[in-house]
Amino acid sequence: MLSSKEIRQRYLDFFAKRNHKVIASASLIPEGDSTLLFTNSGMFPLVPYLLGESHPEGNRLVDSQKCFRSGDIEEVGDHRHNTFFEMLGNWSLGDYFKNEQLKWWYQFLIEELEIDPKRLYQTVYVGDEEKGIPKDEESIRILQEIFGQYGIAAGVGPDTTGKGDFGPGVPVDFDKVRIMAYRDKNWWDRGSDKTGEPGGPDSETFYDTGRSHDKKFGEHCHLNCDCGRFLEIGNSVFMQYVKTEDGWKEMKNKNVDFGGGLERIILAANDYNNIFESDLFQPLIRKIGELSHKTYYQHPKEFEIISDHIKAATFIVGDDKGVAPGNIGQNYFVRRLIRRAARFGRNLGIEGIWLNELAEIVIDIYGDVYPELVRNREFVSSELKKEEEKFAISLEKGLQKFEEFSADGKLSGVDAFNLYQSYGFPVEMTEELVIEKGISFIRAEFDEEYKKHQDLSRSLSAGMFKSGLGDVSEETTRLHTATHLMLAALRKVLGDHVTQKGSNITPERARLDFNNPEKLTSEQLKQVEDMVNGWIAESLPVSFEEMTVPEAKEKGAMGVFESRYGEKVKVYKMGEGDTVASYEICSGPHVSNTSELGRFKIVKEEASSSGIRRIKAVLEK
Repeated sequence: MLSSKEIRQRYLDFFAKRNHKVIASASLIPEGDSTLLFTNSGMFPLVPYLLGESHPEGNRLVDSQKCFRSGDIEEVGDHRHNTFFEMLGNWSLGDYFKNEQLKWWYQFLIEELEIDPKRLYQTVYVGDEEKGIPKDEESIRILQEIFGQYGIAAGVGPDTTGKGDFGPGVPVDFDKVRIMAYRDKNWWDRGSDKTGEPGGPDSETFYDTGRSHDKKFGEHCHLNCDCGRFLEIGNSVFMQYVKTEDGWKEMKNKNVDFGGGLERIILAANDYNNIFESDLFQPLIRKIGELSHKTYYQHPKEFEIISDHIKAATFIVGDDKGVAPGNIGQNYFVRRLIRRAARFGRNLGIEGIWLNELAEIVIDIYGDVYPELVRNREFVSSELKKEEEKFAISLEKGLQKFEEFSADGKLSGVDAFNLYQSYGFPVEMTEELVIEKGISFIRAEFDEEYKKHQDLSRSLSAGMFKSGLGDVSEETTRLHTATHLMLAALRKVLGDHVTQKGSNITPERARLDFNNPEKLTSEQLKQVEDMVNGWIAESLPVSFEEMTVPEAKEKGAMGVFESRYGEKVKVYKMGEGDTVASYEICSGPHVSNTSELGRFKIVKEEASSSGIRRIKAVLEK
C-alpha cells in the first residue's frame, strides 16, 4: 500500500526531475479575486501567470495545493466527496503541451503508482461548431498511442454534445471503448465575454472502481455518470485559444494546467473502495469509533461528514490567515462545518466537548507537510472548543424556540432559518423534528431564506483584490502602505503574537483584522497612532527586493510563510539603517516614501470574531 506522503512526494519528485520547480501551497484564504471565499482549486493562485505574467520560478511548476469547496458540503457522505482536499498540480507556462503532459501523467500513474492501465479511461473535448473549434483529435491520437504501449486498444465511444451528466444515451462497451468526447464537461474558460480571455479543451482521467451501474442515474453508464463507477482522478486543461472580436483563435503561447485530487489518486493507487479508507482519514475514523462506540460500516455517512468537516475546519482556522467561526462570509462556513460535525456526532451519541481531539489528529497527520497547522495549534484548539460550547448551549435554546415557532402546528421558512442562523440549528434536524411531531414545513421557504444569506455573504466578499485591496488607486495604495505600518506598531505595542488575519482596503479607509484576546485600551490605540505618525514624519523610504521565502525568513521578514521550497517573493522595507519600521512579504502596491501618507488616524476598534480584533483607520491630508 502506498501512503499519502509517498504519493504526494513521488508526484513532486517525478515532475521535479522533468525540470519543474516545486512551489508551495498558497493560503486557503485567497487574495486577488472578488468572488472567491476560499481557494478552491490548484489553478486559482496561478491565474496571473496563466494569463501571461512571468512567474519568478520559471515556466514549469509543480505543487500540492490546499483546497476547500464549500459547495460540496452537502455532497459529503457518498464515499467520494470531501470539502477539503489537496490538488496535485503541474503547469507549463508557454512550454510543453498535450504530448508531454498526457504521456508524463500516464507514466506517473502506471509506472510510478503501478495502477492497472485497464482501469483508466479518458474524456476529451467533442468540439463546437458555434465556437469554430474542432474535436480534440490530437489528444485522442496521443492517448491511443499511450494505451497502445500497454497493449490496450483505445476505442473512441459515442459523442455527447448535450448535457454531459446524461451522456450519449446509448450502451457503451467499456472493454472496447477507452475514450469518450463531451462538450460541456471538457471545455474550460472563465465565463467572461471580454476579448483576450483564454480558453481551451480539457481532458479528464477516470478510474474504474468496479462498482455496478445504478440505473437511477440513467439507463446507460458512461464516464461522467454519477453512479460512482467511474471516478475522476485528474484533469489536464489545455489553454489553447484566446477570445477575439472574431471568435476563438489559437494562442501563440499555449499553457497546460493539470490538477489531480490526491485523495482520489490514493484510492486508485491502493484500490480502496472509497477515499475514507486512506491514511488521511483512517486515524479520524478510528477516533470517532472510540468516542461513539460505533463502527464506520454501521454509520458511514456520519463518520465521513465528521472526519471531513473537522479536517476542513482545522485547515481554515489553522491557516496563517486563519478564519474563526462567525456569522458572515468565510467565518460562516467555518461555523457551519464545526456545528454540522457536532450535530452528526450527537447522532452517534458522542457527549461532551470532543471536536478539538479530532483537530489534534488532523494536525498530527498533516503537520510536517503544512507546518502552519502546528504553528497555529493553540488557536485551532481554542476556537473549536469555544464554538462547540456555544453550539451546545444554543442547541438547547434552539429546541425551546422550535417549540415556540411551531406551536400552531406549522413552521415557516423564516423561522426555520432563524433557528439555523441564530441558534446554529441544522435544517436537517428541523426536518426530522417536524416529521416526528407532524408539523407543516415547506423546505423551499427555508432554502429561499438561505439563498438570500448566501448572496449577502458573497457580496460582502466583493472588492477583495490583491492583498485585500478594493482597487489600486493612489488613495488605496497610500492606505495599504499605512496598514503595514499599523501592523508593525500593533506588534510593538501588544506583542509579537499579533499577526494579520485579514484586510480590506478601499480609497476611503483601511480595515485590518488581527489576533488579540482583548479589546485595545484607548492608551494602546493612541500609542499605535503616535508610532505610525512618527514613522510617517520621519519620511522613511519604501523599497522592495525579490528573494526566496527561506531568505526572507532568515532576514526577519514578516509574512505568511506558506512556502517550504525556493519560491521567490517580494519583501517590502520601510526605512533604512537602524530605522526600519516594517519589513514584510507583500505583493501589493506601495508609495515610495512614508511622507506621502498624510496623518494616520484610527476611527474604530472592535471585535471581528472570537479572538480576532478589527481596526478601521483613515489618512487625513
